[in-house]
Amino acid sequence: MMRNLIIGATLALVAPGAVLAQPTTVADSAKGKILTTAQGMALYTFSKDSTDHSACDGGCASLWPPLKATPTDQASGTFSIFKRADGTLQWAHQGSPLYTFSKDTKPNQVTGDGFNNVWHVARPAGDN
Repeated sequence: MMRNLIIGATLALVAPGAVLAQPTTVADSAKGKILTTAQGMALYTFSKDSTDHSACDGGCASLWPPLKATPTDQASGTFSIFKRADGTLQWAHQGSPLYTFSKDTKPNQVTGDGFNNVWHVARPAGDN
């Protein structure tokens, strides 16, 4: 009985499907080491954002899709999760919201870097 109680309590602490790992990977690109999605697509930051707050909504978010988080994802280390104005969840790295670029068509492509001088490829911690 006690053993079942301990196992049940332990399982309750870990939400089913919870992501405990980082939501990104590090890859080499023409711009050096960058953060990418699990599929290898480059991630970007937007200079007009503030810590854990996105200034990119509507048409902007269509061109620069946010790196979405799920309610069961768990932030750790240099990664955080925040609620966007539309109520969806988004990942941030060192407080900077993360996005992909709709015009990048293949892994490790970084065509959005420097776009309008406000979009920048996301770099691993320590490589900024």
